[in-house]
Amino acid sequence: MSVRTYTVRLAAAAIGLGALSSAALADQLQDIQQRKELRCGTFADVPPFAAPDPKSREMVGFDVDMCNAIAKRLGVKAAITPLSVEARVPEVKMGRVDITVANLAYTLGRAEQIQFSDPYYLAKEMLAVKASDPSTHKADYKGKRLASTKGSTSELSIKMNGSEPVTFQDTGSAYMAVQQNKALGMVANTMTITKLVNQSKTGGVELKMIAEPMAFQPIGVGMRKDEPALLAKVNSTLREMDKAGEINQIWDKWLGPNTEFKMTREDKVVPLSELKFTPLP
Repeated sequence: MSVRTYTVRLAAAAIGLGALSSAALADQLQDIQQRKELRCGTFADVPPFAAPDPKSREMVGFDVDMCNAIAKRLGVKAAITPLSVEARVPEVKMGRVDITVANLAYTLGRAEQIQFSDPYYLAKEMLAVKASDPSTHKADYKGKRLASTKGSTSELSIKMNGSEPVTFQDTGSAYMAVQQNKALGMVANTMTITKLVNQSKTGGVELKMIAEPMAFQPIGVGMRKDEPALLAKVNSTLREMDKAGEINQIWDKWLGPNTEFKMTREDKVVPLSELKFTPLP
């Protein structure tokens, strides 16, 4: 075999391997459209975001409706996959779900592992303590035991405050930790804390919410890195939904003025770079 022939065959082999590599790294948006299904990860049991309906046992909630709305605009059906709090990032990273819509806050650590869409609202981590507690600022709880869900931004905000996190698999267990004096307070997003504070007024030890936020956090859709087509499509879809008032409709259904949370969504879908905030680590 001549040197020239050997070189040509090597080049052809390299081209063939390159083609195989490209096939292996098929465009995820194209995969979604071909299978006509968007695999969407949500919370397993964190109402009002996602939880089994007591009667039908089907998953319902704000995030479930968001998944269905995004899928509809992509021309496919949504397949809802319930996830634990700490599984939201790994399941996306490993490709077991296409996107995660689970009150997923942007953090520096998460951004190293997955890609975030433009945020669709700016959330706050809030602290609830016993109503009899005289303290009024988050600094008053430095070095104190505070409960949260494991692997959440609530846990990160506790650490950033110099407090000691006591973690659980769900917010209900974190709430009971305060009730049972296993923690001085608990940290979660505004709507969850609002609900639990209201709940405490009718049973157990009454809680209050500290007015000063523990942290601010942009909430977006999580997806695998290096999927530019899917990222662009999700971002354009969120902007279209926002412009049409669709996100506000879903918000009002689960979190709005006529719900127990009585919250009004004032945010707009904008690029992360346009927001002024200090990212959690």
